[in-house]
Amino acid sequence: MDGQSRFPRQRTSSGDAYRSGPVKGPVSTGTARPGAPAPGCALHRRLHLALDPADLVAVGAVRRRLRSALSHWGVPELSDTAELLSSELVTNALLHTGKGAVFDAVLGSDHRLRIEVQDGTSRLPGRRRGPEAEYATSGRGLLLVEALADSWGVQLRGDGKVTWFELVMP
Repeated sequence: MDGQSRFPRQRTSSGDAYRSGPVKGPVSTGTARPGAPAPGCALHRRLHLALDPADLVAVGAVRRRLRSALSHWGVPELSDTAELLSSELVTNALLHTGKGAVFDAVLGSDHRLRIEVQDGTSRLPGRRRGPEAEYATSGRGLLLVEALADSWGVQLRGDGKVTWFELVMP
């Protein structure tokens, strides 16, 4: 299994978003249902994926799905940086928590891309420090996030934490 089959690609009725899981509600012809978001709004530019614990194969599937979504949303220029930073956050969540993760990417109407990775532990991520950090084979992910993201942070929640970053269209 290559990871892609874990996340069946489904389009919403507007064709503007990808999400995992069953499509809910009736299929429309492009007009919004009462109480439903209008086509083209930020809720239609969302990628949501649930990842199993220690399923590192899924990291590649996340990258492919994110690149496809960003291309579909008309912002392929964000793909390289978004893929790299998403890979770092998802890998950290799967390796260091022993639990699964939830990945969300949302492109706002202001063309600000926000990526969130939620995991089930409240332990804050940290950077390697000291002389051994220079020669370590891992531990540089947050340095990449800090260097390449327009903003980033960690929010503690009752059921764990969310590590996030944002990229803004140039």
